[in-house]
Amino acid sequence: MHELQYVPAMLWVVIAYMLAMIAVGGYFYNKAKKAGNESKEDFLLAGRSLGKIVIIGTIFATYLGGGTVTGGGNSLAYNFGIWPGICFMLPPIFSLSVLYLLSEKIRESGCYTIAELLEKKFGSTARTIAAAIIAISFISIVSFQYRGLGFVLNTTTGLPITSCTIICAVIVIILAYSGGLKTVATTDAMSAFLMLIGIGAAVPMLLSKVGGIEWVRATATADQLSFLGGQSFWGWLGAYLPLTFLTIGDQNFYQRINAAKDLKTARAGLIGCLAASLVVMPLIACISFIGRLYFGSNIAAGQSLIATASLLPVFWGGLLLSAASAFIITTADSFLLSASSNFTVDIYTKVINPHASEREQMWATRLFIAGAGVLAYVILQFYPSILAVQYMSYTISGCAITPAVVSVLVWPKVTKFGGIASMVCGTFATVIWEVLKYPYGVQTIYVALPISIIVLLVGSLCTQPKTGACAADNL
Repeated sequence: MHELQYVPAMLWVVIAYMLAMIAVGGYFYNKAKKAGNESKEDFLLAGRSLGKIVIIGTIFATYLGGGTVTGGGNSLAYNFGIWPGICFMLPPIFSLSVLYLLSEKIRESGCYTIAELLEKKFGSTARTIAAAIIAISFISIVSFQYRGLGFVLNTTTGLPITSCTIICAVIVIILAYSGGLKTVATTDAMSAFLMLIGIGAAVPMLLSKVGGIEWVRATATADQLSFLGGQSFWGWLGAYLPLTFLTIGDQNFYQRINAAKDLKTARAGLIGCLAASLVVMPLIACISFIGRLYFGSNIAAGQSLIATASLLPVFWGGLLLSAASAFIITTADSFLLSASSNFTVDIYTKVINPHASEREQMWATRLFIAGAGVLAYVILQFYPSILAVQYMSYTISGCAITPAVVSVLVWPKVTKFGGIASMVCGTFATVIWEVLKYPYGVQTIYVALPISIIVLLVGSLCTQPKTGACAADNL
């Protein structure tokens, strides 16, 4: 095992890219300020005008964000081996295909948020509950992006990870505050293409540095090279289900589908994201696995991919760190912006200030971004690892929100009682199982998801309106 060597020169490459991202945010902020007519639709849905290149980039960067380069496939490869990391490409095959099939109905809804979509079927109570669940889940997701970016600065400067994390939180909040989805979508596209270049170039150079595939085979254990990575099948599957169900009901994707200029463009974005995922995710797993074998326990799981940058030439190492930083920042901004839309659209204008002007709504959105950004940092202090907070936040959204959302789009018989009960039970089941620390070693997804789905189905079937009542309503 080798010690991590800090490479300060790489920091300049990362800084250059961060400055470019901040410049983009400043451009859209000043543009909106000069126009003087920035609307909620412009800020939250980019005026429903995103073209094919940007929509592919922003969906790709949203999906393969900080959770992938510091948690997800990265941490799975570190903890269990090469194949569990590579198989992190399985969730997008299923979830993005489902979103493709639902995309027309999603656009027909024309909603700013998932909670708004649920209100159409389940009423205002469901909207408030969903908005709160989504906001909590998304703020938690933002929190582990801070830690991931902190790893990048730590690798280049040697500063304590805690200090680096605070610096990164400030950068993320500034970018999300500045220009809304137009900023996020544009920087997403920049990040996506940088990631393709940085990750693609890193793999062959790293293999050359450490001694090639033969070195990997000679250094790794049998479990690290096995398909399940020494886990049971259910443990292996449980690593992928939270992301799968999060994505199907993820507000970020619904907003981007609605932000595309037309349905064809939105579907092109989903297909492009799937294709890029099938290429990049295995590469991320390979890089992380090399980091695990080379540095061993001298680095944290979330640091594995990022640490390998120190083995590369300065420019290419800086490019890899920039790519990782870019994905982390844009993912954090996406979830922070999405959570703020829940606050503004579903809570502020519905409960707090129903007569709010467009200007007041914009100020409420930006104030929430700042407050939620700070809260995300606080949440991070209660979790031991990126993977732990990642799976908690993914599970609470995937179990509490996704079944209800999909039922609204595809099942006419779903009822208000079934939908609300499903959200509440899915949330409580997730929280209780997490607090109890997985009794009997059963992962939370295997408890909370069945409960949510069963409650949805049984609750709806038991509260179907009587035929006579329906007939009377139609008179």
